[in-house]
Formats: sequence, structure tokens, C-alpha cells
Amino acid sequence: MLALAALLNKDGLLAAESTSASVPNPFAPKAPHFPAKAKRVIFLYMSGGPSHVDLFDPKPELVRLAGQPIPDSFGTFKTRRAVAKNKLLAPLRSFQPRGQSGIEVSDLLPHIGSCMDDICLLRSCYADSVTHPEAVYQMNTGSILMGRPSLGSWATYGLGSENQNMPAFVVMPDPAGWVKGGAPAWGNGYMPAAFQGTILRGGASPILNLSTPQGVTGEQQQATVDLITRLNRESLGANEADSELSARISAYELAFRMQRHAPEVVDISSESAATKKLYGMDQKVTAEFGLRCLLARRMIERGVRFVQLYCGDTNGWDGHSDIEGNHTKLCALSDQPVAGLLKDLKSRGLLDSTLVIWGGEFGRTPMSEGGTGRDHNPHGFSMFLAGGGVKGGQVIGTTDAVGLRAESEKAHVHDIHATILALLGMDHTRLTFRHNGRPERLTEVSGNVIRKVFA
Repeated sequence: MLALAALLNKDGLLAAESTSASVPNPFAPKAPHFPAKAKRVIFLYMSGGPSHVDLFDPKPELVRLAGQPIPDSFGTFKTRRAVAKNKLLAPLRSFQPRGQSGIEVSDLLPHIGSCMDDICLLRSCYADSVTHPEAVYQMNTGSILMGRPSLGSWATYGLGSENQNMPAFVVMPDPAGWVKGGAPAWGNGYMPAAFQGTILRGGASPILNLSTPQGVTGEQQQATVDLITRLNRESLGANEADSELSARISAYELAFRMQRHAPEVVDISSESAATKKLYGMDQKVTAEFGLRCLLARRMIERGVRFVQLYCGDTNGWDGHSDIEGNHTKLCALSDQPVAGLLKDLKSRGLLDSTLVIWGGEFGRTPMSEGGTGRDHNPHGFSMFLAGGGVKGGQVIGTTDAVGLRAESEKAHVHDIHATILALLGMDHTRLTFRHNGRPERLTEVSGNVIRKVFA
């Protein structure tokens, strides 16, 4: 029996601290395909589409041609609206070389600019959709169609979790409003329901309905969970593969364990004043996002595999009008917390094993919309990676002279996803899930790892 239990546990078929050992533990740690430095991920998602030409991609030619129609030499292109005839709009701020690498970054992001020696900047990203929900789904799930597993789901499916007392995949939406497209962006798609992201908030009740009801003892609650689990197992049957019910059983057990562990994760009273200041929690503008960035560090520190933070309400960085006001506000809100997170991870020795991703669903056009804004631009935009085996202090790829299209070393969303999985030690062509008789994968039938990213 001891030998059998050991073999079952090795294959992830016994749940740690489980009240129903016959229910497979979906989050048992799994070995990667090959050795990797990155063990966990923090994805800082800038909802709405931040403007690369105003933040990370300096274009002297855009400054020179500002106020003129885009030259015919740039050809035709797809936009959300017919803005091709609109005049080119100069960048909001000047760009300065930062760090020893000398990478130019906008004056809107002075704090992130101070971290460029640890950052790999991808300036030639491109995607397939010009509208928000489809583009959000593609950046989060690999497809413009709703209903596929998210990046966090794939990471936890492939690697499991290092902490059996917390969710493997945690999502912190912006309290001001959810991303366009909503919960499918962090959904499990056709995978078992256990792999969907768990929403976490700050404060005394980080996860809704988690606290033990008043007047109920631990023994009473344990008995209730045992009864529910037994009834669910009877409904499941000996050989029935019901992912929803199996996930429900696992969820009850995990929730029971989380009642003891989750409150400690979100209790920041032990954090020093200097640490809180590093994240901007001493300032009204940066306090909220700074808290979520700090919570992300505390979660990955405790073995949570994948944490995703959304920055920006339902409209977020979607600067169709007054992009000056829009981006000035959101940069002020996020710049210091993001830099604080990178610096805190590095000082604690966590950055080497934590992959940090920054980006949105697309960029913005170099042409104006309504004179003061910019439209959606999936043809060329910027993202960055840091930590977790990434070679910092470098730029990969370029857009054209005005930042309209990716031009050299182009990185499609599938390439970015393939690279993220590779940094985690997973071959995107081997990480598959059988669905309707077909082996599905995050990168569909394409995707190439961007080898220059690796240290």
C-alpha cells in the first residue's frame, strides 16, 4: 500500500491534504520538458492597448512628419475606423536613453526606465484582430475565438503548483472594471474547470465566500466538507470522467485549506514601510495598483504558479480621444508599482526564477483619431519580458519609420506564447490537451520560440 501510494502521488493522483484521495490532484507539481530558470509568472496586463509610439518605441520620423497625412508609401492597412487619412500625431513625451544599455524609453515611464537593464523589450509584436475582445482573447488564450484555455491555465496544466494550499492560477482584475471580453480571458476553456483563474482581491476578504460562517467550528466544517465530498464522489462514479464535478470536489478541498492560508498571503502588515513605499503605497495615485503588485510578489513567493494583474478599467489604455490625459493618468498609476515589483523581486533573489510580462492586446496607430487620440493598432506594438532566464538590457525587433507595422524580427502572439512556455521549460509543440479527438495546444499550429530572449 505504501509503494502504491508513492507511485500514485508521483503521478499526481493523490491530493495533498485531501479529504478524497481518490480524486486526482490537478495541481500536483510536474517536471518541465527541459530545465528552465523561470518557475512562475507574473503577467502585468495593460488592458485596452497602450501606445508603443508614446512609451517604448521612439520614432524621430513620426516627430518630423507630425501634422501630415501618413505617406502613401506605407500602403494600405486595417484599422478599426477609417483613420488612414488622419494626420500623424507626435509622441506625447520625449524619449531618453536609460541604464547602461541605453534603451530609449518615454519620459512617461521614468521608474520602469530605471529597470531597462533587466528588461528585454520586444518592439515588433503583432496580432490578428483590431477589436478588443478578440485581441484580448488572442493575447490571453492564443485564439481570437472565445472558449480556449488561457495562458495561465496552460502553465498550471503543464507544471502544476508548488503550493497546494493556494490556487495555482490567480487573477487580480482592476477594481474599476474588468477587461473587455471578461472572464473567458482567464478561463479554462476545454480543460477541466480546476484550471481556470481564481479571482483575488485585496483586503480582509481576498476571495469571496471563503471565510468560515460565524458560529461554525472547524470540526463542523470539516464534517460538512467530508459529507459533500463523499456525495460528490458517489455521483461521480467509479470510472466517470466528469471534469466539472472533479473540479468541484477539488475546489471544496482547496477552499477548506485556503481558509487557513489565504488570509496570511494577503496580510501585508509584516511588510516594511520601505517596501510599501517602493511600490508607491504611500501615495494615493499608486496605492491600489501598488498593493496588487505587492500581493503578486507575496503569492509567487509562496509557490503560486501564475499571477495575472490587469491594469486599467474596462476602457483602460484605450486612448481614442485625449490620449495625453489617458496615458498620463495610467502611467502615473502603474509606472512606480511595476518598477517596484521588479526591484523587489531582484533584491529578494526572486527575479531569476520569476518571469515578468508587461503588455496589452495591441498598440495604437501613429495617426491621430479626432485630433487628440489614437486608434487600435495590431500591426506593430511593444511588450517586455524580465527575469526568469531573460537576457535584460536588449531590444528585439523594430517597427517601420512611424511605428505602424512590425518590420524586423517580427513576433506574432504565437511566438510570444511559445517563448513564454520555453522560458518555463515547456516545448509548446509537446504541451497538448486532447479535445474532441484532437491534440490542442496554446499556439494552435504555429509559433516559434524567440531565442534571442534567452540569457
